[in-house]
Amino acid sequence: MMKELQIRHAGSFAVDPAVDARFMALALALGRRGLGNTWPNPAVGAVIVRNVPDGPVVVGRGWTQPGGRPHAEVEALRRAGAAARGGIIYTTLEPCSHFGQTPPCADAIIAAGITRVVSALDDPNPEIAGEGYRRLRAAGITVVTGVGAEEARRAHAGHVRRMREGRPHVTLKLAVSADGKAGLAGRRAAAITGEVTREHVHRWRAMHDAILIGIGTALADDPLLTVRLPGMTPRSPVRVVLDSALRLPPDGKLARGARDVPLWILAAADAPAARADALHATGAEVLPVDGSADRRDLAAALKLIAARGITRLMVEGGPTVAAAFVTAGLVDEAALLRSSATIGPDGIYALEGLPLTALTQSAQLRSRGVETLDGDTIETFERM
Repeated sequence: MMKELQIRHAGSFAVDPAVDARFMALALALGRRGLGNTWPNPAVGAVIVRNVPDGPVVVGRGWTQPGGRPHAEVEALRRAGAAARGGIIYTTLEPCSHFGQTPPCADAIIAAGITRVVSALDDPNPEIAGEGYRRLRAAGITVVTGVGAEEARRAHAGHVRRMREGRPHVTLKLAVSADGKAGLAGRRAAAITGEVTREHVHRWRAMHDAILIGIGTALADDPLLTVRLPGMTPRSPVRVVLDSALRLPPDGKLARGARDVPLWILAAADAPAARADALHATGAEVLPVDGSADRRDLAAALKLIAARGITRLMVEGGPTVAAAFVTAGLVDEAALLRSSATIGPDGIYALEGLPLTALTQSAQLRSRGVETLDGDTIETFERM
């Protein structure tokens, strides 16, 4: 027997919860286009729909543009033009209500003649925090909230955590061999996963605002930490290195590319001034952190980069940095990449001084499932 759908009316619209869910799913998909490219603003998606005799029709789509502006709602309204009047807007986050560098989205929605707003998630920004909804309702607009909220919480996890906790949302990436190793003896790098999985990692990088490693990994691997997929290099995140004593070489790949892709080096306040000057000369930024920017001061480091606008941070550091984040309880999501190949007894373990179960059986994390990619497996975890 076909499940009966409840139909209710809002003005001239016949409102079907299944239809609301469908258009919100589209808005969420649009919003994901901006992940890693809109900080410090959240990557919002918006869809404008009108009812016609044959059913609802999309007349405008928008997502937060690079750098955070225009906002998704304004972009969708621009694309819809006059067709927005009398329509519904689906947005993945409460429309803003304050004057920043642009006027409030709530005011733009009112001026466009929208009659119904469907929002997935309340904005925790204290400058908004329900004021967007109040402004819309005061103008006579019907406001529905919570549609697609669970997925919206994932999509906007970086924005929410930065607003509520003053730090970015942290995703830890670990690649381990079948025998649980992350590198060769002497802390030398090892190619653990296959090419398909590595491409997957580059897509993740593009969806984060910044990527972080420790100085040990920087010295051992001399990495680029950019997005090296066709056409996606401009989506490379800010590179962050924990380097309390400023040991990063100015002639290494990271520093040489600092004028093309931002490089932030988190150092102790008393780090050698001459080394700081040499790194500044490459285009890198040297940022002092209270105490020293090593594993003992992760909370201070995260607070600093959040203050500079970072909302989503991918941690690709080696075993020492990875273990430090796990021990500090600062892992919000994790991606465990497992290869079928082994490294052998001389290899180094993925978490310095900790068993891998410190991550996989953490009381703070739960598994979201496992997928297979060309012989490798990827298990993802999220904070409970």
